[in-house]
Amino acid sequence: METTTKKITYQEFRQMEFDDDDRFLYELLNGELVKRAAPSPLHQRISGRLSRKIGAWIEEKNLGELFYAPIDVFLDDYNVPQPDLIFIKKERLGIVNLEEAVMGMPDLVIEILSPSSIKRDRFEKMEVYQRFKAPEYWIVDPANSSIEVYTLQNDKLEIAGFAAQEGTVQSPALGGWELEVQQVFE
Repeated sequence: METTTKKITYQEFRQMEFDDDDRFLYELLNGELVKRAAPSPLHQRISGRLSRKIGAWIEEKNLGELFYAPIDVFLDDYNVPQPDLIFIKKERLGIVNLEEAVMGMPDLVIEILSPSSIKRDRFEKMEVYQRFKAPEYWIVDPANSSIEVYTLQNDKLEIAGFAAQEGTVQSPALGGWELEVQQVFE
């Protein structure tokens, strides 16, 4: 006998009440509420470094806007992930609803792995980002001091760049901007 679990919609998710002392973050993936712990200091250090470096480039070139977690990215009624960092090009900033969420796929999505998120970020979220046609997806891996850059090619996220410990990765979404990976992990 197979049991089915009712999928939760974004509206139902937004109406849920959580205890004030609840220290977890929640996102909606494929209609399931995903609970995760607050990021570690290492995760936050890496996120901050990426944010500062990418943000400076975006500002210098007036490319658009960078947002960081927690922020809801509404893809459909059952998929509202909270990526670690997202970039939206200037000409697409209309998808940002300042009162609620980003209403559509960003131009660049970045996830920073943690021990509890490896499977979710590498498989479940990658599948969701691919299905909703993310132009560019980065997986940042603190354990291996590496960054993987995936770009959408023929409706599939394909590896477009990789660097570990040293070397550079390049972002098509950011106009070819290059990042030396050691600057993120040192």
